[in-house]
Parts: sequence; C-alpha cells; structure tokens
Amino acid sequence: MASETTTATAGSDEPLKLALAMALLRSKLVNKASHPPSDTSSCEALKWKRKAKERKQEILRLKHDLEEVEDGMHHEVFPGSASCKCYFFDNLGKLSPTEISGEGFDGRFKDVLRRRFLRQVRLKERRKRRNDGSTQRLFLSAGNTAEEETEQLRASVDFLVELCDTPDDGNFANWSHQAVDFILDAINNTLSKGKNIESVDGIVGSLSLHLVRKMCTTLQGNEAHHDARFHVQHLLRKLGRESRIGQRIILAVSQRISLLAENLLFLDPFESTFPEMHSNLYILIQLIEFLVSDYLISWSKTSGFATELFEEWVTSILHARKGLQLLESRCGLYILYVDRLIGLIAKLVGQAESLQKLNPNILQRLFC
Repeated sequence: MASETTTATAGSDEPLKLALAMALLRSKLVNKASHPPSDTSSCEALKWKRKAKERKQEILRLKHDLEEVEDGMHHEVFPGSASCKCYFFDNLGKLSPTEISGEGFDGRFKDVLRRRFLRQVRLKERRKRRNDGSTQRLFLSAGNTAEEETEQLRASVDFLVELCDTPDDGNFANWSHQAVDFILDAINNTLSKGKNIESVDGIVGSLSLHLVRKMCTTLQGNEAHHDARFHVQHLLRKLGRESRIGQRIILAVSQRISLLAENLLFLDPFESTFPEMHSNLYILIQLIEFLVSDYLISWSKTSGFATELFEEWVTSILHARKGLQLLESRCGLYILYVDRLIGLIAKLVGQAESLQKLNPNILQRLFC
C-alpha cells in the first residue's frame, strides 16, 4: 500500500517539474530580450579589432623590410669594403672612345653595388622624411606602381645631385655610377609603360639644370673642385645616353653658353671671376661636342626621338654662336670651337636621313 502511494506521488510530480523548467527557460529568454548588449561595448570591440589589425600589418611591413636587408646582405658575394671595378671614369675627357667604359665587368658585382645604392638612397630618404615629419614610405622593390617608380626616380636624382656637392669624397665614383645606371633604367622602364611622361620630363629637366649649374660652380683656386668639374661633366655625358636626357642637357648647356657670353661681353678681363667664366665656356662647348659625337646618330634611330627638342637646341646653339661672335676681338678661340661644333652637327645630320626632314629654315642656317 505504501509503495503504491509513493508511485502515485512521483507520477504527480512530473508535470510540476516540467512546468518549472519551462518557466525558468521562458524567464531566461525574456531577460535576454529585455537587456541587449550596449552599443558602447560593441564600438569598443570594433575599435580594438581595428587596432589589432593595424598592428599586425605594421609587424608584417617591418618583417618585409628586415627580410629585404638580410637578403641583400646574404647575397653579397664580395666583401663590404669592395669598390667599383667597372672603370666608369676611364676615358675622362676623351672624344668618342673606342670602348665604352663601364661595360663588360662581372654582372654579379654590378648587382651588389646596385643593392647597396638602393639601400643608401632608402636611408637618406628616411632621414630626410624624418626631419620633415613625413610618414610616407619610399618603395624601392620591384613591381611598384607608376607613381612609386616616379618617386624612386625623383629620390635617385636628388641623391645624385647631393652627391655632386662632395665630388672629392671616396665613395663618389661608386655611388655616382650606380645612380646613373639606376636613373637610366628607371626612365626607360617608366617611358616604356607610357605613364607619367610629364613628371619624368620635369625630373629630367631639373636634373640637367642642377648638374650643369654644379659643373660651372667651383671654388676659385681649389684644385680638387677644379678637377671635379670634369667628373660632373662625365656624369652628364653618361646620362646623355638616353636621348630624353641628352637633348635636355644640350639645351641647358647652350643656354648657359649664351648667358656666359653676354656676361663676358660687359666684364672687365681683370675681374677675379673672369678666369672661371672663361674656362667654363670651354668645358660647356666640350660637353656638347661629346654628346653629339657619341649619341646623335643613335638618338635619331630611336622611336621616341623628340624632333621638336632637337630643333630647339640646334636653334639655341646657333643663337649662342652669335653671342660668342661678339667676343671674337677678345678671344678668337671661342668662335673657332663653336664653329667646329656646328660643323660636327651638320656632318652628322647629313648622315642621318631622319634628321634631314626637319624644319628647312633650321637646316639652312645649320648648313650655311
């Protein structure tokens, strides 16, 4: 009898337990619906997630920079004290050398110097940007956009211009050679893509003006700086291999000759600045002669040869001759040298059929 009573009581408790469980579950659901998570907590979580993502990207960038540096150091098969053995400054001041200096040396050695040059440019740019308070990064690896490649070109040009301030430095030969090679490669790569042409032309024009100005600026009586002018002249000659640079160099030099001729016309020969201006005239005329004899024929055969620019610098040289003609009573060598230069241009134009299709008036003045 007692066991039957216990069984009946247990059976009656089952619906009660089920009702309690359902009430507790409904209470929990109601509490969750009436108390949603606050918007503030959600914003805080998103902010910390964004910060964590930015920090992760920064760590990845730093790892990439570290790998670039380590890769360059591990792949250098020559000691850190190695210097350039390409004879870049051989045939200095010689007209049309039979062998082009700077070619035919070990390609691995060239790669080593190129990597060192890129690291040097990166370090200098980082210091400059840090001083200016800029956070922009300079990309010097392969596969960059056209804008980044233009920025690389501008940084390399600035590096070369600053390097010419100390041409008697022991590293001048190494860094200047690599700068010239990098600038020429960067210009060719950029122009081949057909993008940022105006920006490249602006950079090239600025480079030509700055280097021509530095070539004509020496410390009077300082033999080291006097010799440095010929090294800067050689850099301009090497850069002139690319017609876009070479023609702008000739234009800048011919305009400089006209300016010097005008200043010399009204200058007392006993002035302290007269000897320097006098020697500058010769080195400027010599540079045009080097560029014309070395590259004019090869320029005329390229598809991107700018005939308008060619006509402009030929006209500028003919105008400079008129200014030098006024100095003939003082020094007849000026007009003799520039006449020899004009004769060389006329001779080479006669050998290139593409150059004979230019403005007839300019050709007539050139051949007269």
